[in-house]
Amino acid sequence: MFSSIRSFGRAAPLGVALLGLSIVPYEAAGQSPADSVRLEIQRLSALVDSLSREVARLSATGRVEETTDALADLRAAAAAAAAAGGAPAPTQEPQDFVGRQRSLQSLNPEISVNADVYAQIAGDDPDADNFIPREFEISIISALDPYSRAGIYLSQETPGAEIEPFAGEEGEEGEEEGGGFGVEEGYVEWVGLPGGFGVKFGRFYQRFGTLNRWHAHALPFQSRSLPHLAFIGEAALGQTGVSVSWLAPFGGGGSGTYEATVEVTRNSNESLFGESTGPSILGHVNAFWTLGRATDFDLALSWIGGDFMNETESFTRNLFTAEVALNWSPPERSRGTGVSVRGGYLLLSGLNAPEVAPPPGTEAPDDASGFWSMAEVKLSNAWLMGARFDQVQNPADPDVSQWLVSPTLTWWQSEFVRLRAEYDFLSGLEGGDGSGRFLLRATFAMGPHKHSTY
Repeated sequence: MFSSIRSFGRAAPLGVALLGLSIVPYEAAGQSPADSVRLEIQRLSALVDSLSREVARLSATGRVEETTDALADLRAAAAAAAAAGGAPAPTQEPQDFVGRQRSLQSLNPEISVNADVYAQIAGDDPDADNFIPREFEISIISALDPYSRAGIYLSQETPGAEIEPFAGEEGEEGEEEGGGFGVEEGYVEWVGLPGGFGVKFGRFYQRFGTLNRWHAHALPFQSRSLPHLAFIGEAALGQTGVSVSWLAPFGGGGSGTYEATVEVTRNSNESLFGESTGPSILGHVNAFWTLGRATDFDLALSWIGGDFMNETESFTRNLFTAEVALNWSPPERSRGTGVSVRGGYLLLSGLNAPEVAPPPGTEAPDDASGFWSMAEVKLSNAWLMGARFDQVQNPADPDVSQWLVSPTLTWWQSEFVRLRAEYDFLSGLEGGDGSGRFLLRATFAMGPHKHSTY
């Protein structure tokens, strides 16, 4: 018993330190630090009195010696704590205060502005406008919650410097002044759903190939491919509906990554579907392979089908495409060295109503096709050189075709500013002289949404 009491006496400073830690529950209960210390001193005093009585009893029997010093040390420690008016500082490191209030600024969406401004010299039309504010686009993107995000893209376009295949046959329409801002895309998207699924609902650029989803300011040339212009029109194929995508759980690495997409939308593209407002269905399959440290290969197959309708007839129309892309870029020199080659083939089926008989002795063609190809070579961190060659049949008369060749030279001042010089030469009709024009294009971006390609 004597050894236990002596050990307790030597541990008095430790007991006082533990006393300070024990104050926390009392403070949590709503008491002030002074009240907590007072209660601890009272409890400690009662314990010392009890020990004193026990020591006195043992001393009377002659079993305890030299207890006075231990008790004196214990009383001195208690008195020092009471005089300090508080407990010793806790031994753990202090924690930073973290406020739980909501920051309203963190709820703001990402807002960006992208712009394309053109200067042109047209050989076949010297009176054409030389300076054109081609497009101004405002993008508003936000993560709504951990499960969904939304994007809205507003665009104002001014006509001019367009490539118009087969315009000479049908007569070139006069240019109209640019209107106000319109909605290019506006959708909500659910990501990370079980099973690798994703859902998009609203108006969006459809998954018809790869380049169709790129906005105009992100294209490697001033327009989309010549077959796209002839079969779909100048703008991207964008309609309102629902898109369901699925990322396959197998593959990965050298064995490839695979994605499938199904979209159901309301017809609104006059080039493809005329005046029809019925539903159209799109199917898309994409495969991506990494062929080495510096090389990757991409293959995409797409189809969209729906009813074409005008004032006199209605029939089914289908558009197919196959696209490939090969990219080479050494990881250690990716900023200044690389080659990108892309190409595609489009087939438009259903040019005429099946019940309409062709003139005697003739056969009405039902298909029109075209292909496109492009390549870009990085010359340095800032300079790129590119070229493209496209050819397409006229959907109104597949016996007539046109081709387009375009060399380019691009300078990236930064990721925010890009300057591009481009020369477009479009072949003539029925062996006639073609038309050429030189373009100087300035593209700049404000905000986090840059020239995205996805």
